[in-house]
Amino acid sequence: MASNLLAALLLLKRSPKMLPHSVLQLSVIIFVMGTSIHLVGDSITKRLILSGYQSHLPVRDNPIIQNLTANKLIHSFELLSYFDEGLGRVMWGVPFFLVLFLYFTGCFTDSREGRRMPLSAWLLLGPSALHYWYLITEGQIFILFTFTLFAMAAMVTKQKHRGLVPDSNGLFLLSSFSVALGLVGVWAGLLWGDPVLRRRYPGVMYVPEPWAFYTLHVRQSHQLPGSSDPQG
Repeated sequence: MASNLLAALLLLKRSPKMLPHSVLQLSVIIFVMGTSIHLVGDSITKRLILSGYQSHLPVRDNPIIQNLTANKLIHSFELLSYFDEGLGRVMWGVPFFLVLFLYFTGCFTDSREGRRMPLSAWLLLGPSALHYWYLITEGQIFILFTFTLFAMAAMVTKQKHRGLVPDSNGLFLLSSFSVALGLVGVWAGLLWGDPVLRRRYPGVMYVPEPWAFYTLHVRQSHQLPGSSDPQG
């Protein structure tokens, strides 16, 4: 995540609307703090998963949490879940997509030669879209992502009236976002009828996390015959 933001900040020089340095510095600080919170929470959560924690269940519904001898520890795990899945994701997601959008505002041209993506960009389109798909699903930042995509589409419409179109870099970013949106739609559609995940992720914005899918459907098939089931 940090490498993504640093790369975007380096590319931000091409944006015609640079933010004040104080705002950029604050964005970097918030992003680093949010990433740190998220990484710490993720590290603990992944360790809990190895011990039988089920990502597809709320904290209090997990058997290993219910079996804690000290009930007050449940509140600690709920606080950890909030920092990991709530505050941390917002803190790194908002500055990350803000920088990407500002970078996109500088990716326009009136030259015919700059309106096409090179072959290398087409080859990288799939991995880039998969990368954004994972950020969206595992990071649960679908709303931030779609808001950024709509803002980019609005910028394309605005610049079109000025005779400008996205250049190769802008086309690559816009195409990556569009394909990622399609992948999220396919992912949600394939799991739409899953009753367990539907309870875990209620509402219209149904975007299950890959790790929740893993603990629900994949981990059991990886267990050796005769081994005890940590899911109890």
